[in-house]
Amino acid sequence: MGAQVEGWDTESADRAVAVLKAVADPSRYRLLWALSGAELPVSALAELLGAHVAATSQHLARLRAAGLVTSRREGTRIYYRAAGPGVRSLLEEASLVARTASAAEAPAAEATPDAAPATQERPARAPRAVGVRRAALGK
Repeated sequence: MGAQVEGWDTESADRAVAVLKAVADPSRYRLLWALSGAELPVSALAELLGAHVAATSQHLARLRAAGLVTSRREGTRIYYRAAGPGVRSLLEEASLVARTASAAEAPAAEATPDAAPATQERPARAPRAVGVRRAALGK
């Protein structure tokens, strides 16, 4: 049997992964960053993203379901804000980890500062043989 990490059970891990999945979208990350500093209506958030209000509302619903934002209604407007200071901390930590990871990859690129930036190409995938699996299964 595997050892359990102190403070982590399956339910806690599932909740943490749900939070990370909710943040794992550039638009939602940007929304959270804005909402960690101010309370804003959907219309202002849509403008910030350059997106339709309906699309922004869907992002906000996902963030609300993950417990990352709260809302209040004032007349016909709904205002959103980060659920607490932990949201900003999460975003700052993610940014720090991203910068650290980028810095770890940077030394090779920095060795030749005058060189044009290298593009990352995905390795070519081997062509799939259609029907091979069925033939192998005798179907």
